[in-house]
Amino acid sequence: MDTPRNTSQHTPPTTPPATGPSAPPGAGLLAGKAVLVTGAGRGIGAAAARLFAREGARVVLAARTEAELRAVTDEIRGVGGTADHVRCDLADPASVRAAVDRAVELYGRLDAAFNNAATVQRPGPLDGATEDEVDHVYAVNFKGPWLAMSAEVAAIRATAGKGAIVNNSSVGSLAANPGLPLYGAMKRAVNSLTESAAVTYGPEGIRVNAIAPGTTLTDMVRAWEQAVPGVIEGLNARTPLRRAADPDEIAQAAAWLLSDRSSYVTGTVLPVDGGLRA
Repeated sequence: MDTPRNTSQHTPPTTPPATGPSAPPGAGLLAGKAVLVTGAGRGIGAAAARLFAREGARVVLAARTEAELRAVTDEIRGVGGTADHVRCDLADPASVRAAVDRAVELYGRLDAAFNNAATVQRPGPLDGATEDEVDHVYAVNFKGPWLAMSAEVAAIRATAGKGAIVNNSSVGSLAANPGLPLYGAMKRAVNSLTESAAVTYGPEGIRVNAIAPGTTLTDMVRAWEQAVPGVIEGLNARTPLRRAADPDEIAQAAAWLLSDRSSYVTGTVLPVDGGLRA
Protein backbone atom coordinates (compact mmCIF):
# COMPACT_ATOMS: atom_id res chain seq x y z
CA MET A 1 0.00 0.00 0.00
CA ASP A 2 1.33 3.42 -0.90
CA THR A 3 2.46 5.61 1.98
CA PRO A 4 0.71 9.01 2.22
CA ARG A 5 2.97 11.81 1.06
CA ASN A 6 2.91 15.57 1.45
CA THR A 7 0.97 16.81 -1.58
CA SER A 8 1.09 20.52 -0.76
CA GLN A 9 2.02 22.65 -3.75
CA HIS A 10 5.36 24.41 -3.41
CA THR A 11 7.62 26.14 -5.88
CA PRO A 12 10.91 24.20 -5.86
CA PRO A 13 14.13 26.13 -5.40
CA THR A 14 15.71 27.09 -8.72
CA THR A 15 19.25 27.15 -7.34
CA PRO A 16 21.08 24.85 -4.94
CA PRO A 17 20.17 25.90 -1.38
CA ALA A 18 22.79 27.41 0.90
CA THR A 19 22.43 26.52 4.53
CA GLY A 20 24.92 28.96 6.00
CA PRO A 21 26.84 32.15 5.34
CA SER A 22 28.88 32.20 2.14
CA ALA A 23 32.33 30.73 2.60
CA PRO A 24 35.45 31.70 0.64
CA PRO A 25 37.07 29.16 -1.70
CA GLY A 26 39.11 26.62 0.21
CA ALA A 27 37.16 27.09 3.43
CA GLY A 28 36.05 24.08 5.44
CA LEU A 29 33.21 21.82 4.42
CA LEU A 30 30.93 23.32 7.10
CA ALA A 31 32.39 26.84 7.24
CA GLY A 32 30.12 29.31 9.01
CA LYS A 33 27.42 26.81 9.94
CA ALA A 34 25.98 26.46 13.43
CA VAL A 35 25.64 22.74 14.10
CA LEU A 36 24.14 20.79 17.01
CA VAL A 37 25.54 17.32 17.77
CA THR A 38 23.77 15.02 20.23
CA GLY A 39 25.57 12.22 21.99
CA ALA A 40 28.71 14.31 21.57
CA GLY A 41 30.60 13.29 24.70
CA ARG A 42 32.23 10.21 23.19
CA GLY A 43 32.30 7.82 20.26
CA ILE A 44 30.88 8.90 16.92
CA GLY A 45 29.35 12.06 18.40
CA ALA A 46 32.63 13.30 19.84
CA ALA A 47 34.43 12.46 16.59
CA ALA A 48 31.76 14.37 14.68
CA ALA A 49 32.03 17.43 16.92
CA ARG A 50 35.80 17.53 16.43
CA LEU A 51 35.51 17.04 12.68
CA PHE A 52 32.73 19.57 12.18
CA ALA A 53 34.76 22.17 14.08
CA ARG A 54 37.84 21.41 11.97
CA GLU A 55 35.63 21.94 8.92
CA GLY A 56 34.68 25.41 10.11
CA ALA A 57 31.40 24.82 11.95
CA ARG A 58 30.42 26.48 15.20
CA VAL A 59 29.42 23.45 17.22
CA VAL A 60 27.14 22.84 20.19
CA LEU A 61 27.78 19.51 21.87
CA ALA A 62 24.89 17.86 23.72
CA ALA A 63 24.89 14.73 25.90
CA ARG A 64 24.04 13.59 29.40
CA THR A 65 27.54 13.56 30.89
CA GLU A 66 28.88 17.01 31.71
CA ALA A 67 32.49 15.94 32.25
CA GLU A 68 32.76 14.25 28.86
CA LEU A 69 31.16 17.21 27.11
CA ARG A 70 33.50 19.66 28.79
CA ALA A 71 36.56 17.60 27.84
CA VAL A 72 35.65 17.44 24.15
CA THR A 73 34.64 21.12 24.09
CA ASP A 74 37.95 22.14 25.66
CA GLU A 75 39.83 19.98 23.18
CA ILE A 76 38.09 21.67 20.22
CA ARG A 77 38.73 25.13 21.64
CA GLY A 78 42.34 24.22 22.33
CA VAL A 79 43.04 23.82 18.61
CA GLY A 80 41.17 26.99 17.62
CA GLY A 81 37.68 25.62 17.01
CA THR A 82 34.40 27.19 18.09
CA ALA A 83 32.41 25.00 20.47
CA ASP A 84 30.17 25.04 23.50
CA HIS A 85 28.16 22.37 25.25
CA VAL A 86 24.83 21.78 26.95
CA ARG A 87 23.69 18.84 29.05
CA CYS A 88 20.83 17.01 27.33
CA ASP A 89 18.85 13.85 28.05
CA LEU A 90 17.08 12.65 24.88
CA ALA A 91 14.42 10.96 26.99
CA ASP A 92 13.41 14.36 28.44
CA PRO A 93 11.44 16.58 26.00
CA ALA A 94 12.23 19.80 27.86
CA SER A 95 15.94 18.95 27.86
CA VAL A 96 15.93 18.35 24.10
CA ARG A 97 14.18 21.64 23.35
CA ALA A 98 16.55 23.48 25.69
CA ALA A 99 19.58 22.10 23.83
CA VAL A 100 18.27 23.38 20.50
CA ASP A 101 17.40 26.73 22.07
CA ARG A 102 20.92 26.95 23.50
CA ALA A 103 22.45 26.54 20.04
CA VAL A 104 20.35 29.42 18.72
CA GLU A 105 21.15 31.52 21.79
CA LEU A 106 24.89 30.99 21.31
CA TYR A 107 25.18 31.46 17.57
CA GLY A 108 22.00 33.28 16.56
CA ARG A 109 20.93 30.50 14.20
CA LEU A 110 20.84 26.78 13.56
CA ASP A 111 21.96 25.50 10.17
CA ALA A 112 22.36 21.80 10.79
CA ALA A 113 22.10 18.99 13.31
CA PHE A 114 23.53 15.51 13.74
CA ASN A 115 21.19 13.42 15.89
CA ASN A 116 23.65 10.81 17.04
CA ALA A 117 22.75 9.97 20.65
CA ALA A 118 21.44 6.48 21.31
CA THR A 119 21.26 3.70 23.84
CA VAL A 120 21.58 -0.03 23.38
CA GLN A 121 19.74 -3.00 24.84
CA ARG A 122 21.11 -6.07 26.57
CA PRO A 123 21.96 -8.47 23.74
CA GLY A 124 19.46 -11.28 23.40
CA PRO A 125 16.16 -12.35 21.85
CA LEU A 126 13.11 -10.11 21.96
CA ASP A 127 11.27 -12.28 24.49
CA GLY A 128 14.13 -11.79 26.94
CA ALA A 129 13.62 -8.02 27.15
CA THR A 130 11.60 -6.40 29.91
CA GLU A 131 8.95 -3.74 29.36
CA ASP A 132 11.20 -1.21 31.06
CA GLU A 133 13.96 -1.97 28.55
CA VAL A 134 11.56 -1.58 25.64
CA ASP A 135 10.33 1.74 27.01
CA HIS A 136 13.88 3.03 27.53
CA VAL A 137 15.12 2.08 24.05
CA TYR A 138 11.98 3.61 22.55
CA ALA A 139 12.36 6.83 24.55
CA VAL A 140 16.00 7.42 23.59
CA ASN A 141 16.35 5.84 20.13
CA PHE A 142 13.03 6.82 18.56
CA LYS A 143 11.19 9.43 20.60
CA GLY A 144 14.45 11.31 21.22
CA PRO A 145 15.23 11.80 17.50
CA TRP A 146 11.60 12.76 16.87
CA LEU A 147 11.75 15.40 19.61
CA ALA A 148 15.09 16.66 18.34
CA MET A 149 14.01 16.85 14.71
CA SER A 150 10.84 18.70 15.61
CA ALA A 151 12.77 21.32 17.57
CA GLU A 152 15.56 21.52 14.99
CA VAL A 153 13.20 22.07 12.06
CA ALA A 154 11.52 24.90 13.96
CA ALA A 155 14.90 26.49 14.79
CA ILE A 156 16.27 26.17 11.25
CA ARG A 157 13.05 27.56 9.82
CA ALA A 158 13.10 30.55 12.20
CA THR A 159 16.79 31.42 11.77
CA ALA A 160 18.80 30.03 8.84
CA GLY A 161 15.68 29.34 6.78
CA LYS A 162 17.23 26.30 5.09
CA GLY A 163 19.47 23.58 6.43
CA ALA A 164 20.22 19.92 6.91
CA ILE A 165 19.64 17.21 9.50
CA VAL A 166 21.37 13.84 9.71
CA ASN A 167 20.14 11.03 11.96
CA ASN A 168 22.46 8.26 13.07
CA SER A 169 20.80 4.93 12.35
CA SER A 170 22.54 1.55 12.09
CA VAL A 171 23.29 -1.12 9.55
CA GLY A 172 21.44 -3.31 12.04
CA SER A 173 18.22 -1.56 11.01
CA LEU A 174 18.44 -2.77 7.41
CA ALA A 175 17.74 -6.45 8.02
CA ALA A 176 16.74 -8.86 10.76
CA ASN A 177 18.62 -8.17 13.98
CA PRO A 178 17.99 -11.13 16.31
CA GLY A 179 20.86 -10.21 18.63
CA LEU A 180 19.65 -6.63 19.21
CA PRO A 181 15.98 -6.71 18.15
CA LEU A 182 14.79 -3.64 20.08
CA TYR A 183 17.74 -1.57 18.91
CA GLY A 184 17.26 -2.63 15.30
CA ALA A 185 13.52 -1.96 15.37
CA MET A 186 13.87 1.56 16.78
CA LYS A 187 16.62 2.40 14.31
CA ARG A 188 14.44 1.14 11.46
CA ALA A 189 11.71 3.45 12.72
CA VAL A 190 14.22 6.32 12.59
CA ASN A 191 14.85 5.46 8.92
CA SER A 192 11.15 5.83 8.20
CA LEU A 193 10.97 9.07 10.16
CA THR A 194 13.96 10.37 8.18
CA GLU A 195 12.31 9.61 4.84
CA SER A 196 9.01 11.15 5.90
CA ALA A 197 10.73 14.29 7.15
CA ALA A 198 12.69 14.60 3.90
CA VAL A 199 9.44 14.62 1.92
CA THR A 200 7.73 16.99 4.35
CA TYR A 201 10.47 19.60 4.64
CA GLY A 202 12.26 19.30 1.30
CA PRO A 203 10.07 21.98 -0.31
CA GLU A 204 11.36 24.40 2.34
CA GLY A 205 14.99 23.59 1.60
CA ILE A 206 15.52 21.49 4.73
CA ARG A 207 17.24 18.23 3.83
CA VAL A 208 16.97 15.17 6.09
CA ASN A 209 19.13 12.08 5.72
CA ALA A 210 20.44 9.24 7.86
CA ILE A 211 23.63 7.23 8.00
CA ALA A 212 23.71 3.54 8.86
CA PRO A 213 27.10 2.71 10.38
CA GLY A 214 28.44 -0.79 10.39
CA THR A 215 30.77 -2.14 13.08
CA THR A 216 32.40 0.90 14.68
CA LEU A 217 34.90 0.94 17.54
CA THR A 218 32.80 2.76 20.13
CA ASP A 219 32.11 2.06 23.79
CA MET A 220 28.72 0.66 22.79
CA VAL A 221 30.25 -1.91 20.44
CA ARG A 222 32.97 -2.78 22.96
CA ALA A 223 30.25 -3.41 25.57
CA TRP A 224 28.53 -5.71 23.07
CA GLU A 225 31.83 -7.57 22.62
CA GLN A 226 32.11 -8.01 26.38
CA ALA A 227 28.58 -9.43 26.53
CA VAL A 228 29.04 -11.60 23.42
CA PRO A 229 32.76 -12.39 23.02
CA GLY A 230 33.82 -12.69 19.41
CA VAL A 231 31.02 -10.59 17.95
CA ILE A 232 33.41 -7.99 16.48
CA GLU A 233 35.58 -10.67 14.88
CA GLY A 234 32.47 -12.29 13.41
CA LEU A 235 31.19 -9.03 11.97
CA ASN A 236 34.62 -8.18 10.54
CA ALA A 237 34.74 -11.57 8.82
CA ARG A 238 31.48 -10.68 7.03
CA THR A 239 32.71 -7.18 6.11
CA PRO A 240 34.51 -6.89 2.75
CA LEU A 241 37.00 -4.39 4.20
CA ARG A 242 37.68 -6.93 6.99
CA ARG A 243 37.80 -4.39 9.80
CA ALA A 244 35.69 -2.16 12.00
CA ALA A 245 35.41 1.59 11.39
CA ASP A 246 37.04 4.32 13.42
CA PRO A 247 34.38 6.78 14.67
CA ASP A 248 35.93 9.54 12.54
CA GLU A 249 35.15 7.53 9.38
CA ILE A 250 31.45 7.58 10.27
CA ALA A 251 31.60 11.27 11.13
CA GLN A 252 33.02 12.02 7.68
CA ALA A 253 29.85 10.72 6.05
CA ALA A 254 27.68 12.82 8.36
CA ALA A 255 29.76 15.92 7.60
CA TRP A 256 29.26 15.48 3.86
CA LEU A 257 25.51 15.03 4.23
CA LEU A 258 25.29 18.18 6.37
CA SER A 259 27.35 20.20 3.91
CA ASP A 260 26.32 22.02 0.76
CA ARG A 261 28.32 19.44 -1.23
CA SER A 262 25.32 17.10 -0.82
CA SER A 263 22.76 19.77 -1.74
CA TYR A 264 20.72 17.40 -3.94
CA VAL A 265 20.67 14.51 -1.46
CA THR A 266 17.70 14.05 0.85
CA GLY A 267 15.63 11.15 2.14
CA THR A 268 18.48 8.65 1.98
CA VAL A 269 19.73 6.14 4.54
CA LEU A 270 23.41 5.85 3.65
CA PRO A 271 25.20 2.66 4.72
CA VAL A 272 28.70 3.40 6.04
CA ASP A 273 29.56 -0.19 6.74
CA GLY A 274 32.66 -1.35 4.87
CA GLY A 275 30.41 -3.27 2.49
CA LEU A 276 28.71 -5.37 5.17
CA ARG A 277 25.31 -5.08 3.48
CA ALA A 278 26.63 -5.41 -0.07
